[in-house]
Amino acid sequence: MITRKIKKIVIPFDGSIYSKHAFDMALNLAQKYNSKLILLTCIEKINGSWYGKEFSHLYQKDVKKYREKILKETSKLELISKKKKITTKTKIFVTDSIVEQILSFTKSNKADMIVMGSHGRSGIDKLILGSIANGVVQRSKIPVLVVR
Repeated sequence: MITRKIKKIVIPFDGSIYSKHAFDMALNLAQKYNSKLILLTCIEKINGSWYGKEFSHLYQKDVKKYREKILKETSKLELISKKKKITTKTKIFVTDSIVEQILSFTKSNKADMIVMGSHGRSGIDKLILGSIANGVVQRSKIPVLVVR
């Protein structure tokens, strides 16, 4: 049984099936504990020296497309929450470190819990088993629920 209040739950959201499962779990918790939800998307900055300055406009286009995709998905989730009378908002950041951004955001927003997917990013990052989730779990000062 949870004895401390869970007023605010942060859900790191990248659009993956795992982050959608995390949202579902967080929504259930929010209904039970009358919590507010924050969908947090962190887009990792890419160092210009990796791709060259001539390609920075392509990176910016990709960031814009990804942001639009996330906003489309999170607006649907916000609507689902609203129907269940749960306040939900979306925050998107471009950051040097996704783990650092999640941890600093939860601290500055006085979150009581993080509910996140076990995996998310694809490609080579998927080989590093849940590196973002692992980093958050190891360093978070608040409870973290990792959802598969």
